[in-house]
Amino acid sequence: MTLREQVEEVVDAALSAAVADGSLPLEEVPAAALERPRDAANGDWASTVALRAAKAAHMKPRDVAEVVVSHLPKNDLIASTEIAGPGFVNIRLTNAALASVIDEARREGMDFGRGEAPANAGRINLEYVSANPTGPMHVGHGRWAALGDSMARVLRHAGFDVSEEFYINDHGTQMDNFGRSVSVRYEQLCGRDVPMPENCYGGAYVIDIAREILEADGEKWLDVPEEERVVAFRERSYVEMLEHNKAVLSGFGTTFDTWFSERTLYVPDEDGKSAVDHALEAMDAKGYVFQKDGATWFKSTAFGDEKDRVLIKENGEFTYFLSDVAYHYNKIQRGFTHLIDIWGADHHGYVKRCQAMLAAWGYEGALEVVLGQLVNLFRDGSAVRMSKRTGEMVTFEELIEEVGVDATRYLMLSRSSDQPIDFDIEVAKKKDATNPVYYVQYAHARICSILRKAACEGDLAAAEAGDITFNELAERTVGADVDLSPLCEESELALMRKMGDFADMVAQAAADRAPFRLTHYAQDLAALFHQFYTNCHVLADDEATRRARLALCDASRIVLALTLSLLGVSAPEKM
Repeated sequence: MTLREQVEEVVDAALSAAVADGSLPLEEVPAAALERPRDAANGDWASTVALRAAKAAHMKPRDVAEVVVSHLPKNDLIASTEIAGPGFVNIRLTNAALASVIDEARREGMDFGRGEAPANAGRINLEYVSANPTGPMHVGHGRWAALGDSMARVLRHAGFDVSEEFYINDHGTQMDNFGRSVSVRYEQLCGRDVPMPENCYGGAYVIDIAREILEADGEKWLDVPEEERVVAFRERSYVEMLEHNKAVLSGFGTTFDTWFSERTLYVPDEDGKSAVDHALEAMDAKGYVFQKDGATWFKSTAFGDEKDRVLIKENGEFTYFLSDVAYHYNKIQRGFTHLIDIWGADHHGYVKRCQAMLAAWGYEGALEVVLGQLVNLFRDGSAVRMSKRTGEMVTFEELIEEVGVDATRYLMLSRSSDQPIDFDIEVAKKKDATNPVYYVQYAHARICSILRKAACEGDLAAAEAGDITFNELAERTVGADVDLSPLCEESELALMRKMGDFADMVAQAAADRAPFRLTHYAQDLAALFHQFYTNCHVLADDEATRRARLALCDASRIVLALTLSLLGVSAPEKM
């Protein structure tokens, strides 16, 4: 239970007592619902319950507030209360209550602030990136990789059951175009004057793939019929590109529970029916499939879409939308109760029809789409549109190679997904306080340095040799059952308050699908630690003060490391 929840219980008890003895003439007991006051000078928490309950109680808000305060039970959490303005109940906590977060963080470690999802939360399928396996990923894919991975981490820490999925678009025209592109480049490398058809892929990577085939197999494919060669090159190139993109994502720290192939949707089962067939039958059974002009349609207007959507064209060709229909129905059949898709903002027009298909089967609200804006690359303030290496777009892989995983992840997560990101490569590479990820990581490394300085020689040597972990070093250095009463300086209390916000912040970030809030939290926590370090001498001569401040440092280290881990960013012990 968080500190906020503990204080809410105290205020709730006061409200219940006041209603029970008639001091508050209400039929139902209102909730305390604490929030942080805008001005920290007004206290640690504030409740608006008096303003909310006044009308029903036929009392003035300030009178309600006085009743609430007078009924507060004896407790060790609240140091003082104040009725402010029209009826706010401002609450100031005891130093001991604030300091309890130190013990909690040190005791729970990376489980600090772990939440519990509602009983009806079900299973979440989180699908993201899902780049076509026909070329390298661009920097936009990198943003979805960072966003999806961090969102999954935050959701799990908040207690949700999440499965991460990559949808491989390996069926359809784009795959044939990819195979044909490689085939043409292969022929050109062999000396044939063959033009590149329209709708083919002209990137330099296609030439690289064709050259690899030529080096491995020579010119033997020139004698193979064109369509057979296209199919062979399609399959060979598709596997190579997919494995390449998997490796890039793995190096970025992004892993998926499932790599789902679109092709499998069209494979017949033991009854001779594919996933596409089953999805169509299920939708038809609900009465939302109809025939018109020789085509098969989905009546999506019944669910708020602007027009009905074609599933099978007049010539019998399946639409891309039909694959999406079958794929999302398949997710439901696999036992997922809530589907989250992360798409680029250019797909916004696709949202309504996809939500409609879930509603048609009776799963209204099951599909949630998170739209993400673009990434604008800069170098020292100037826009970057082309790769120095290839003269084409800057790929996600190139960005990671130049900037590094940590900076790329952190900056990709620095803003809400519905806002574009201006990513300056040179800022991301800086090793000073102007680079936000460096600033936060430096705070963590500084704490580790303090703890090493405070450690005895034997423990320090053991840690340097790898015989004990840094957590063990910190535990031995700080010790257990630390008296935290010496912590009363404002910069110490501010740091404790911020750590006390962690669990609520994670829960809200999970609910709003907003991991960017962790970057803001990390920077605030780092700033408060730097202020504390400036204002308070940690390795003080007084033993009690020294140990208390070391415990505060250790708790700060843990919460910083945990915050960074939920972003997928490392917490270095030395910098």
